[in-house]
Amino acid sequence: MKFIVSSSYLQKHLQLLGGVINNNNTLPILDNFLLELTGNELKVSASDMETTIVSKLDVESEDDGSIALPAKLLLDTLKTFPEQPLTFHSVDNMMIVSHDKGKSEIACAAAEEFPKAVSITDPSSTSIMGDTLATAINKTIFAAGNDDLRPVMSGVFFQFASDSLTFVATDAHKLVRYKREDLSASQTAEFIMPKKPLNLLKAMLQGSESEVLVEYNDSNAQFSFDSTTIICRLIDGKYPNYEAVIPKENPNKLTISRTQLLNSVRRVSIFSNKTTHQIRLKMAGAELNISAEDLDYSNKADERLTCDYQGDDMQIGFNSRFLIEMLNNLTCDDVSLEMSLPNRAGILTPVDGLDEGENVTMLVMPVMLNQ
Repeated sequence: MKFIVSSSYLQKHLQLLGGVINNNNTLPILDNFLLELTGNELKVSASDMETTIVSKLDVESEDDGSIALPAKLLLDTLKTFPEQPLTFHSVDNMMIVSHDKGKSEIACAAAEEFPKAVSITDPSSTSIMGDTLATAINKTIFAAGNDDLRPVMSGVFFQFASDSLTFVATDAHKLVRYKREDLSASQTAEFIMPKKPLNLLKAMLQGSESEVLVEYNDSNAQFSFDSTTIICRLIDGKYPNYEAVIPKENPNKLTISRTQLLNSVRRVSIFSNKTTHQIRLKMAGAELNISAEDLDYSNKADERLTCDYQGDDMQIGFNSRFLIEMLNNLTCDDVSLEMSLPNRAGILTPVDGLDEGENVTMLVMPVMLNQ
């Protein structure tokens, strides 16, 4: 097989595909890209058995054929080339890459060894704008857990309904729900997506104006856009009933500038206990007092901020790392923190900066204060 392709065009596509390849594969063939040539269309695949990405590229060729090439070697080679046409020509089990300064030879593997991608049987489907999906992933994925004992919490829960699309992630300490009421699916569906394919989608779809076709059944999901397809295995299991943990009655409401609160929490948290990262929020009238102390070293800090507060005077403890993560993820000017009791979760929501039909709810569990 022989084809000619632009070095930067090929590198750009392979770089994205390379994100799926693990550093230590048990199957050596998974260290390779599968190249399948049909006339002037080159189909490149990469897989880790759980997730497979397939990308179609336009090349100059009249040949057909397939071969597996070592991914790292190919990517490292492509990075060194300035923009120029490269000629790929396979002879026996070698791939010869010719360019204006010379050529390199890469040992190949047989294409037949590469695992076949799963084909999704009898799928349901819905379409969503690429940028919208990237935003939904971005707003939720940071809250997903890393606990191997609770695999369902290590992904993002997709909930498709006829009147909205909802994306949820939680690690039992914090929870984020991102809802789009301006979008809908033809059929109701629920599935849990693993983090790895979501991170790949996020990288590929940021700012994209393409439409993404999402197809799914009970065990797999497939995302197709432009000339790329990502197929992945879903996380098996039932997602916890997250609605039950969102407190409905929250009479105490604090509204404050997001950057002011974030900067203050960042400064004060330096003085918090290194194990609990506990900070104390004390609300009274139009004043918010943020404090932290590390009794082991007698270090402490406190700051006062003006805010808009409606409700009873109260104090509540939070893990500062979770609060910083959430405030960092929001892009609004002002945030609202709604609370009921010091031992119930606080609800953080943006006051502004949302599109029509967009809804973000963040939940952070309190930590018990040492009186």
